[in-house]
Amino acid sequence: MGDVKLLRKCKKIALLGATGSIGRNTLDIVSRFPERYQIVALGGGRNIPELLEQAKRFQPNMLAVQDESGADELNKALKQLGLSIPVISGPAGAVAAATHPEADLVVAAMVGAVGLEPTYAALKSGKDVALANKESMVMAGRLLNEVAAANKASILPLDSEHSALWQALNGESKKGVKKLILTASGGPFREFSRAQMEAVTPEQALCHPRWEMGPKITIDSATMMNKALEIIEARWLFDVVPEKIEVLVHPQSIVHSLVEYLDGSVLAQLGLPDMRLPIAYALSYPERLNLDLPKLNLSEIGRLDFFAADEQLFPALQLVRQALGKGDSGSIALNAANEIAVEHFRLGRIGFLEIAETVARVLAEVEQREFTTLNEILAFDAGIRQSLADAGC
Repeated sequence: MGDVKLLRKCKKIALLGATGSIGRNTLDIVSRFPERYQIVALGGGRNIPELLEQAKRFQPNMLAVQDESGADELNKALKQLGLSIPVISGPAGAVAAATHPEADLVVAAMVGAVGLEPTYAALKSGKDVALANKESMVMAGRLLNEVAAANKASILPLDSEHSALWQALNGESKKGVKKLILTASGGPFREFSRAQMEAVTPEQALCHPRWEMGPKITIDSATMMNKALEIIEARWLFDVVPEKIEVLVHPQSIVHSLVEYLDGSVLAQLGLPDMRLPIAYALSYPERLNLDLPKLNLSEIGRLDFFAADEQLFPALQLVRQALGKGDSGSIALNAANEIAVEHFRLGRIGFLEIAETVARVLAEVEQREFTTLNEILAFDAGIRQSLADAGC
């Protein structure tokens, strides 16, 4: 992941995905340590009222929004408040925020494939990226690592699972690693039968038992596709072959991931299920912040449970192995098909189990290919999405 630049007196941050769950939690950490962090750019989607409130509070040098109508709405609101902050819309806005000249660190918290271009641009401009946008690494992990190395930038894991692996690997030799173990809550349907899962509604899938996340990630957790994507992400973040990455169901979400070493030792990172912990670690690394947050009390919790992941009930864990076997094209197809299928499920167009069935159908038709440029990756991704649109998903 490269050498991380030491913390300056005040680290300047460009935050993409500011109005999502990760974005809000990032701003919570920033607000607790105003002497350490300053927001220089904020990027959001279509939640203009919330982005406006964030702009009023953190006074960034620029704002980025998803579309032109949102930019018009935001510009009018800023003018009424007497605030003069440039607003850029569309993909160009996200890239402009990610490459803001004053930013020391880019927090990439956009959801989906739209996060790839700004993440790539940030690394190419030599900026460290705290990465919550797992889709970027899924689609272009090799390329992003190459760009980061060439420009002396670092990719810092922001997901709780990958942050846990990062911490458990810190100071250890990679040669001593036997396997990486990603933990999963199992979502709300861990004990469901297949018949019960056939009847799952979007409302049910959006009720996660442990974490508060955005809708797409919450549904991915319910299908365990999030764990499939995290396997690919871990493969590139930590340069580990996929065969050394496993998934373990842990309903309490206290142990966030583990590393097993050749001598039989297992190192784990524990904490309450609060995204502010991995966010703070990435923002402050190699230091740790004194966070005034609820602390883990194991005597109160009393027990920690672990179960093998049921790959028959959650076929996403089988599909990821198929995707990895087809190289770059497999990973890109897995991600694109899942994004489209999740959106169709949310809209009531397909059933819960049809999400995995859609991904399986797309993967079966994909031939193994490797890509060397961002344009090749984006073109292949667009082709998968167009084929699904033509087929009505």
